[in-house]
Amino acid sequence: MMRFLNSDTVARAITRSGGLKGGANLVAKRPRRVIGCVGIALSFVFSGCDERPTSIAPLGVQTQGRLVWDSMLRHPALTDWLSYGRDLEGTHFSPLTGITRENVSTLQLAWAYDFGSIGGRLEGVPLALGGVLYVTTPWGSVVAIDGGTGALIWAWESGVPRFGGVLTCCGPVNRGVALYDGQVFVGLLDGRLVALDARSGDPRWERRTTPLESAYSITGAPRIVNGLVVIGNGGAEFGVRGYVTAYDANTGRMKWRVYTVPGDPNRPPESAALEQASRTWFGDWWRFGGGGTAWDGMSFDAEANQLYVGTGNGSPWSRGHRSQGRGDNLFLASILSLRPADGQLIWHYQVNPGEEWDYTATQNIILTDLTMDGRRRKVLMQAPKNGFFYVLDRITGELLSAQKYAAATWAIEVDLVSGRPIETTIARYGSTGAWISPGPRGAHSWPPMSWNPQTGLAYIPGENNDGYYRTSDEFSFSERRHNIGVGGPLPGTAPVRPPVDGPSGFLLAWNPTSQESVWRVPIDSPDHGGTLSTAGGLVFHAGGDGSLRAYDADTGDRLWEGEIAVGSGTPMSFGAGGQQFIAILAGTKLWAFTLFHS
Repeated sequence: MMRFLNSDTVARAITRSGGLKGGANLVAKRPRRVIGCVGIALSFVFSGCDERPTSIAPLGVQTQGRLVWDSMLRHPALTDWLSYGRDLEGTHFSPLTGITRENVSTLQLAWAYDFGSIGGRLEGVPLALGGVLYVTTPWGSVVAIDGGTGALIWAWESGVPRFGGVLTCCGPVNRGVALYDGQVFVGLLDGRLVALDARSGDPRWERRTTPLESAYSITGAPRIVNGLVVIGNGGAEFGVRGYVTAYDANTGRMKWRVYTVPGDPNRPPESAALEQASRTWFGDWWRFGGGGTAWDGMSFDAEANQLYVGTGNGSPWSRGHRSQGRGDNLFLASILSLRPADGQLIWHYQVNPGEEWDYTATQNIILTDLTMDGRRRKVLMQAPKNGFFYVLDRITGELLSAQKYAAATWAIEVDLVSGRPIETTIARYGSTGAWISPGPRGAHSWPPMSWNPQTGLAYIPGENNDGYYRTSDEFSFSERRHNIGVGGPLPGTAPVRPPVDGPSGFLLAWNPTSQESVWRVPIDSPDHGGTLSTAGGLVFHAGGDGSLRAYDADTGDRLWEGEIAVGSGTPMSFGAGGQQFIAILAGTKLWAFTLFHS
């Protein structure tokens, strides 16, 4: 029997529920009944219809705290969203088909949970297990919410100090949690990794992953790999040395730590890979940390048993100050393939050798299979900040293709034989300075792109921008301060700023096989969130104007628009009570939409 959302049930849930401390509560539109039956793929298909609304029991009572194991992460239930990108491959694709091109116009707000005063931007992706949503706030507090009604199940406050104790490049944010074995894992701005009981929210264990009172921070979601919780960190602008750490999910015991750049050459290198990397650095780089923080992009190929990690920019930015203007500076701005058991490097590909533009390779990494040049390949795809879309053989690290998807004046092209970019004359800006595209914002940053295996397209929330780069005349490293070594134009010396091609913001459908744009929609504000693609033939994306939109995945035609709030995260989809929902964090709320009939 098909169940309908009952307005009285939801209204009672709204009245009962509270939020985090400080008076946050639920706000919602009274939902209306759905016309007919909504079949949601395979195990979520219903037969028959009930003409009367039926109350839905709170899902949290039945499914909260269900265990998540490795097999579930590899093959999540259609209605669940168990990892940051839903699956280990990081696709941000939902196989649910209840919401389609034909009926998305009837999508309306079901409920919205208000967190109250949050003191930052909501950039996270909620996870869903059995109809229960697990969500983080900018300061790392975690809430469990009944996905069917929006009712609060439990809330845990992180205790991260709001003043004086945390450094971040771009304000307080947290991109989400990980689920495994009845636990919820969250990384915090102050460097802690915490395991919570999924049923109660009570802490099970806590580990400090960064030194006390250091310039490190954690903004990314943890990842689960073969029973390990893997976490990176940020802070390269302040002068730190990047690393990735793996902890036993049950005990919190550290299993391994891998540094992404070499340390003090007067000390033995931590690995053969870092010994190799040290030959690409010069001067006193280790005194400045070196950078290379792994603050976001990670994916896992369970069959090949390879963990893929993207690394960040140099510290300081200017290679002139960092490494005497020489060397590739491995493993900055790179994609690393690591062996999950011990973190040993299998292969690497450096997106920007000698990086000095804040062109990170920390953007989300998607795994899929493509036919290229007549051969089926297991590939890895990334659209990093530098404006090129990369496709690599994920087993060997071989570069298969790289083409511009946004304005990029720093390079002409990427040579597929050497794998290295062919840089323009302005790329190495030096003390003269130059306007270069992209600028430090990048052509694509933290908002994840999504992949639809049915259309064969990647959907990128991108930007066209530029920035002025000039190696500063002097550089003096200061603890816990911005240490980028790049300055603005000197009076009367800056060249004329050239126009930047294309709209400032865009939503792009990209064919990775042919390496070309299929459609591109201008976005008025580049301050947008990530994308969700679905088996219903849709792409969901929130622009910077406070609206969530649904587009036809094949054509880019806008099919629906709903009001949320300015400052959004990335939409996701889940199933609860026989309904498919679209959920997104924006403003101070978690918004949930489903199909209704007026």
